[in-house]
Amino acid sequence: MPSYNTNLAGEFYVLSMLHRLGADATLTLGNKKSVDIGVIPTVGDPVTVDVKALAEKTGWPVDNFRGAKKGHFLALVCFLNRISDPTQAPEVYIVPSAEAETLIYKAPGGRKLIRLSKMQNDGKKYQNAWKQLL
Repeated sequence: MPSYNTNLAGEFYVLSMLHRLGADATLTLGNKKSVDIGVIPTVGDPVTVDVKALAEKTGWPVDNFRGAKKGHFLALVCFLNRISDPTQAPEVYIVPSAEAETLIYKAPGGRKLIRLSKMQNDGKKYQNAWKQLL
């Protein structure tokens, strides 16, 4: 499956979950963007979400991460090698942008990643932390 389909599947999964939780959320359009979803909470300031999706069990590229921004989150979606099986829910981690820098691994060659193994071991507080977006 092409990577852009993985990204779209991740974006629509997050959007669907937000709507299931009663959020007023919308998908943004464009190819090179750092905000994929905008959320207007019932109370408080708007929230923005940058969705990163993986079909396999590796790491999310975050080369376009520009640092902490108030009300901005990363939604890390991993389909765990089962993207073609709609009965399997992905693992999802909701990370405030202010906390993302501590999770980033700088690979040899300069690539920036957040590893799935890091999230599974040290990121439990972010797993399915949807309420942060509401």
